[in-house]
Amino acid sequence: MSQTIRRKGTTARKAAAQQGQQRKVRVAKARTGSALDMVMAWLPFTETQLHKIFLVAILGGAAALVCVVASFAGLPGLAGHQMALVAGQTGFEVKRVEVRGVKNINELKVYEKALAERDRAMPLVDIEALRQDLLGLSWVKDARVSRQLPDTLVIDIVEREPHAVLRKADRFVLIDETGHELEAVSRKDVGGKLIVSGPGAGQQVIALGKMLEAAPAMKPRVAEAEWIGNRRWNLTFQSGQVLALPEGDRESAGALVTFARLDGTNRLLGGKVTAFDMRAKDRIYMRVPEQEGQELALKAGSVPRTGATEDAGGQVQ
Repeated sequence: MSQTIRRKGTTARKAAAQQGQQRKVRVAKARTGSALDMVMAWLPFTETQLHKIFLVAILGGAAALVCVVASFAGLPGLAGHQMALVAGQTGFEVKRVEVRGVKNINELKVYEKALAERDRAMPLVDIEALRQDLLGLSWVKDARVSRQLPDTLVIDIVEREPHAVLRKADRFVLIDETGHELEAVSRKDVGGKLIVSGPGAGQQVIALGKMLEAAPAMKPRVAEAEWIGNRRWNLTFQSGQVLALPEGDRESAGALVTFARLDGTNRLLGGKVTAFDMRAKDRIYMRVPEQEGQELALKAGSVPRTGATEDAGGQVQ
């Protein structure tokens, strides 16, 4: 026969505990809901708009992940190259080269560099590499390369200015104001440019220019400057007279200024004196050919108007 088992009824203590637990849950839900409501109230979006924003953020993150994976696989480079080829097939490729600013440089050398890009799709032309290649030409001080769509490369050249002529053992070479060598020239093409000579003279052109600027009246009258012993200058004037200057930038500039002042009061250039030596701090030695054998040292501030002589005993060094 069957037996029915009866469970004990819920006691008052258990009922109270369950009611307390349910009350805590309701309070927590109420607090959470009120907090979310407050945050939602602060945001200037409706619930529908927020759903859209979250959806866009999720899709954007997925797209970024796809791009990262594609970049590791090299797909963007391949796609860009393919697009460049398509652009070339539609007419965007190099057909013409336009060169501007060329005066002294051999223009064919510029075209020779640029025509290597001929028939290449415009997006595939390495502008910076072509510019660096052009800067390797001796006359080019700066260069700018640009695309003029659909089919033209435009090259703007800034040339170096010829400043002087460097006399070497076997040839003459044009140089700019920094001593940068431009091109070889014949003696007849030197013209009225300053001739610089002596071992290492090319590296001293900037210092020479600063020294000559100290005495502007003397600068156009200097025909040649010889760098002696890698330490000082001998200047040869258009009159053929030679001036030996002391060592040191400040000392040589000061001596040249003093010489310019004395020439202004005593007309030293164009006279009988063939050589002036200002290597001594307070003396000027002068040489006159017909008075060989006499030596005279004069103070820098007391050069007589009638001229004084000094036997240098040979070439001024």
